[in-house]
Amino acid sequence: MNVVPKSATQLGGADLFDLALIKKHDKSGPRYTSYPTAPMFHAGINAKTYAETLSYVATQQAPLSLYIHIPFCNTVCYYCGCNKIVTKQYDRAAPYLDLLFKEIDKVASLVGKTRPVTQLHFGGGTPTFLNDVQIRALMGKLRESFQFVDDADAEYSIEMDPRECTPETVKTLREVGFNRMSMGVQDFDPSVQKSVNRIQSKEVTLQVLDDARAEGFRSMNIDLMYGLPHQTVETFDATLDTIIEFSPDRIALFNYAHLPEMFMPQRRIDEKAMPTPQEKLNILEHSINKLLDAGYVFIGMDHFAKPNDELTIAQQKGELYRNFQGYSTQADCDLIGLGLTSIGYVGGSFFQNYKDMDAYTKAIEEDGLAVFKGYTLSAEDHLRRAVIMRLMCDFALDFTMFEQRYGIIFKKHFLDAFEDLKTMEEDGLLTMTDTSLQVLPAGRLMIRNVAMVFDEHLRLKAQQNSFSKVL
Repeated sequence: MNVVPKSATQLGGADLFDLALIKKHDKSGPRYTSYPTAPMFHAGINAKTYAETLSYVATQQAPLSLYIHIPFCNTVCYYCGCNKIVTKQYDRAAPYLDLLFKEIDKVASLVGKTRPVTQLHFGGGTPTFLNDVQIRALMGKLRESFQFVDDADAEYSIEMDPRECTPETVKTLREVGFNRMSMGVQDFDPSVQKSVNRIQSKEVTLQVLDDARAEGFRSMNIDLMYGLPHQTVETFDATLDTIIEFSPDRIALFNYAHLPEMFMPQRRIDEKAMPTPQEKLNILEHSINKLLDAGYVFIGMDHFAKPNDELTIAQQKGELYRNFQGYSTQADCDLIGLGLTSIGYVGGSFFQNYKDMDAYTKAIEEDGLAVFKGYTLSAEDHLRRAVIMRLMCDFALDFTMFEQRYGIIFKKHFLDAFEDLKTMEEDGLLTMTDTSLQVLPAGRLMIRNVAMVFDEHLRLKAQQNSFSKVL
């Protein structure tokens, strides 16, 4: 039985935000949308390994999750660290879809059509770079190739750019089966938008949201970002007012990770215009207080949801999960990634497609699969993955459950971790008994820190420089 967070809906901002503790424990670390994390992927896993794994899991009955990567954007947002191709040549979508169709054919021929698809996500890039005809064609191909469950039992989501989304597109998306949408806003302030090259008016954004609500989308998520140039508590407060008034089901409040050495577009950002570290924390504290006062529940990491949202309910039941799209209500099912640079998790292994379009094209045309690296989890990896998953989702661990399931003595097995956990307990981030660990409200913003002490690869490889700051 999982230990789940207590009285999450009653937490206030003062419970979560302790400036002294944040400053003491703030450091770089993984977001744990996977364990082991992507830096551990290697070329020993390839398309042959992937084909064998897909065939092996074909007879299983557990549901599938599909991720489709559409890499194109017509403009570059300077803050973005996603894998994308910036182009205004919309005709590039047609040959890419041809490649996707070939990959779908090959994957479907190996995994079969008996396993139900309960989760679908279109990401990017900008999925709405595709026109309505192309969206219908792609969804038609997917439905021909896989067994999709009914709308009421599924999470079919898409990332939308309101600047490329007409009322007819919203209608098309709902008609082909999407029932959830996520939209990046970041900030409505004109000076902030100009500084990061994302000009997106409040009016255009809210119109698309209204259209989606009218068409029957069941859940809407809005992405916001703090730490961008020219942001202050006062300017960001206006954006929060607008979003709260619209009342989306979920809000993601991301920390802008400035890593210009890794992401070239970020080199165009004026670092002198960025908020100071203290102002950035002030924005975070104010935002947390405002969202909690508006009735949202802090789910974890940087995610907030309404009390009646499926994420909140799943967390209360101990049934929340994380995958490459973030928090999810779906069980830990096999995830099939399709398209350039996509990552999947099938049969206990991670598989990633080529990131370069030429390499992806060549691989798909020759073999139908484009995996070039990945990672197969060991028994120890599975144990630590489960521990980190429950920490990230529940803010708690039941040692007895892991001892019964994995045949270990928890405190003995993770002896090195308990040295760090003891320090965190002394600081008031968590509390422990002989049989359990509970992250206290002050530690929830730093849940990545707690999870990191169980990350064996991070300890051995010292990979902190590969990741963004926790806050």
